[in-house]
Amino acid sequence: MIYGFIGSGVMGSALARATAKALAKAVAQLTASGDTPDELWVSDVLPEKAAALSESLGPVIAEAAQEPSGRVKAVTNEELAASASVIFLAVKPQYMEGMLAGIRETLAAREDRFILVSMAAGLSIERIKELSGKDYPMVRIMPNTPAQIGQGVVIYTPDSIITEEEVEQVLFALRPAGKLVKLSEAQLDAGGCVSGCGPAFVDLFVEALSDGGVLCGLPRKEAMELSAQMVLGSAALILESGQHPGALKDAVTSPGGTTIEGVRALEAGGFRSAVMEAVIAAWEKNKKLG
Repeated sequence: MIYGFIGSGVMGSALARATAKALAKAVAQLTASGDTPDELWVSDVLPEKAAALSESLGPVIAEAAQEPSGRVKAVTNEELAASASVIFLAVKPQYMEGMLAGIRETLAAREDRFILVSMAAGLSIERIKELSGKDYPMVRIMPNTPAQIGQGVVIYTPDSIITEEEVEQVLFALRPAGKLVKLSEAQLDAGGCVSGCGPAFVDLFVEALSDGGVLCGLPRKEAMELSAQMVLGSAALILESGQHPGALKDAVTSPGGTTIEGVRALEAGGFRSAVMEAVIAAWEKNKKLG
């Protein structure tokens, strides 16, 4: 079986690395049993980018299999489209139509069954099928950048003709990226705006928080470290405790204390409204992309 990635940008590379890790865990067992091991192919409009990604991912599988690297290949879009069993379409929405036009005939010529996986914001399953030329089995996903370190969120929506076994083939490749969350397609864009755009909003918050620390006398390095670790720990506490964020906020805000004074300043600046508006703006942009 071949997992293929068309596009080696930030998200395509992150998910290709997750797939390499998934294959690395399975390849030794597959090799020992005599089965044909899975492969990972990558392509890009810039061949040198695909080659660089291939070179970086090859050792991940080779080390697990205790053999020379050979299961990761840099190929052309057409070669990948002709052979891969799971084809990740890791290109930006504005390039999707042109990319699919270039491989449409190759896909149509295949007699075997394969799966398309799109991560393009705003482009529905129906639209991708229209651009690809046929009603191929498909999963639409929305990953986020923390997938690069295995701490991401990948939202996924299967289409109506894909089998459970085929969905599992896709999820197998994605599990090392982080948490997998199934949503309906009607919910996927909103979910993507929260988890997909959210890292940028959090990055702005961490930067602003550390700026405040610097203004109050902290060195930049320590201010950034404290801010980032605080966000990491606070998020973990929400997930592990199961408590509402409002309740956890109340637990920190002592009467007449420093924290409630800071909360007052955030509210005066429209902090919560600004965050909500950011999600809404991203969601509305998503609709325009479609």
